[in-house]
Amino acid sequence: MNMKGRTQIHICMLMWLCWTVDATHLQGSFDTQDFFKFLVKFGFQKAESHRPQDSFGYIYGNITSDNEFHQPVTLVVLDKSTFVDFYHNRSLSIYGRELACQHMFKNIQYLAYDPDCNAHGKRDFLRRVPCPKGQLCQDEDAPSNVVAGHQFTYVISEVSQPRFWYMAIVACYRNRTTCQWHAYDTLTAPASFLNNSISVLHYDIHVVNGHPNNSDDHPLTYEFSFDQQNLLEMYLIFLLVYIVLLPMQIYAVRLQKHPVTKLFTISLLSEFVSLVLITSHLIKYASNGKGLPNLQTSGDILDIVSRTTFMLILLLLAKGWAVTRQQISRTGWIILMSIWVPYCAFHVFLYYWNRTEVDIISDVDEYQTWPGWIVLILRTTFMLWFLYELRNTMKYEHSSKKLDFLLHLGASSLVWFIYLPIVAIVALQVSPMWRYKLLLGITNSADCLAYCVMTGLLWPNRSGQYLLLTGSKYAGMDELDEFNEAPHIVRERERRQNSIDNPVVVVTNATSNHSTNRPNGDACADLLEAEDLDAELLTDLNKNSHIVA
Repeated sequence: MNMKGRTQIHICMLMWLCWTVDATHLQGSFDTQDFFKFLVKFGFQKAESHRPQDSFGYIYGNITSDNEFHQPVTLVVLDKSTFVDFYHNRSLSIYGRELACQHMFKNIQYLAYDPDCNAHGKRDFLRRVPCPKGQLCQDEDAPSNVVAGHQFTYVISEVSQPRFWYMAIVACYRNRTTCQWHAYDTLTAPASFLNNSISVLHYDIHVVNGHPNNSDDHPLTYEFSFDQQNLLEMYLIFLLVYIVLLPMQIYAVRLQKHPVTKLFTISLLSEFVSLVLITSHLIKYASNGKGLPNLQTSGDILDIVSRTTFMLILLLLAKGWAVTRQQISRTGWIILMSIWVPYCAFHVFLYYWNRTEVDIISDVDEYQTWPGWIVLILRTTFMLWFLYELRNTMKYEHSSKKLDFLLHLGASSLVWFIYLPIVAIVALQVSPMWRYKLLLGITNSADCLAYCVMTGLLWPNRSGQYLLLTGSKYAGMDELDEFNEAPHIVRERERRQNSIDNPVVVVTNATSNHSTNRPNGDACADLLEAEDLDAELLTDLNKNSHIVA
């Protein structure tokens, strides 16, 4: 196989593994022509001193084949310190698999126990697979340690701190005479070319925290990697909150049909459905180690939709939509959509990138990648734009009730905008074993608090005081009355009353043919009733078109 073809295989294999490493009950097959297959990255918990056997990590299962293997290939289970070099050296297979096998096991062969080649080895890293059907694997020299009904068992005892371990299958074997490592395809290449022989093995492996015989004692942590333990409890708590919050919002939107409340209800409903889907996946995952990955993906996408829609609501309110104006100009909509739509696209792209392109051995989270930094920069840009629009809206607003609403909106929204960049920076200093739970917990908590605050601000008996309501023949009348008392109009009236030092104006009454001396204030009152000054007031209204639709 040429270099290009092998490179494409490695890329496809990497994308496949990144979408499947979440499962802890692994079932599948391995073809020796693929050379290397990553199986799982799993965080094992720290063993408890009072019950170490029950809190150890366990990897157990069966690996068999219907084909004849001339030499067994190798199942590898390594901690990170030894897996890094092993994993990186696999790329040498583009120059030759023989060379890759020698470099991949160069350091491991001196650490791993081998009855023939390294009897003094202290680490239990390797298994020769496939195992004989109905029998234990060749390297299982202590049958009492093997979980009943399975062919092999690894016991991971972390006594100091939780750590990630990695498991893979590689088409390399060790010569029992020379103790040198060789590639499996060098042994079978002529036969494969002439007879089109296939060497495929099938695996069924469990990776768990806790002894399999006592799995019922800790059902919420047994199947989960340490960095994902307690996620199910967290999602159940948030789901209970939204079960109360969503009916309240549906009740509110039925009482007061308003574009803002309708849009917010859509955002809240998306978040609720997202939580339902993800929680369903986690419940199933806790029972079988596989879960429902499609539900999780759908839930994650709906979560993105909910958050980006909520951000759109905040920007529209900051621009005064449905608060000081009924409509936004076409130019305003074009500018808003030209920034908001790319932000949504980058958010979805970040999700895809984090699932498919982040190297499995790296300890980076989604906000430590370049798509993640772009999302954080765009979010910060939205925050500054939000403050700018809110300042302009408040500058021309005179209603104390609306100003109070905008003030509370700005304070709570600023916290919602800024928390994610701050948490993403702080997370850099947090151990990868805790980082994922930290980011997820703070993100969901901040979103939940924001939805609760917005529900309170838009509650019908409050929002009617500052939202422009439609559907009534009197709608907008209070707004026009308040507009006549706007500061710039009051000042204009005062200016006219005090101009020209309040001179005496002679007003002639055409019907009585005599003149009357009146102060300038009374003359202005008569003039305000005239059509020419009515037109002038309309001009003032047009100049302040941000107030009305």
